Amino acid sequence: MQIKSTVFEDSGLIPRKHTCDGADISPPLTWTKPPAGTKSIVLICDDPDAPMGTWDHWVLYGLSPDTTSLPENVPPQKEVLKGAKQGINDFRKIGYGGPCPPKGPAHRYFFKIYALSAELNLSAGVTKKDVEKAMKGHILAEGQLMGKYGR
Repeated sequence: MQIKSTVFEDSGLIPRKHTCDGADISPPLTWTKPPAGTKSIVLICDDPDAPMGTWDHWVLYGLSPDTTSLPENVPPQKEVLKGAKQGINDFRKIGYGGPCPPKGPAHRYFFKIYALSAELNLSAGVTKKDVEKAMKGHILAEGQLMGKYGR
């Protein structure tokens, strides 16, 4: 699956608006139609360059298989977009938490999309680890978009 955004290109700079230095709202995203047999879609955004190890910025799961985009500024609520659920990020909040790296070289932020052959029976507010465990053995297709942000 291919995933992209209208506000930054793959390996490009994430606009300040979508970081903790700006409005801290999620960027708009679109992706290609998932394969036949897809029952749900998961989106995870994380930063593998964080000083304490990978930092989870967004965990969104239970998206309908006919969903191929997310609008800008998905609200930080447990349930969004017709029943999709949001997990807790490493800022200990529900929903999207934008890039907020320490001073130094730019960090990489990976927006990863997964088409699953199952619906995840998870409540809202779980961690990325919980979602990844539930996804095991159910990934039909995946894609990623990487953006950078530094201070």
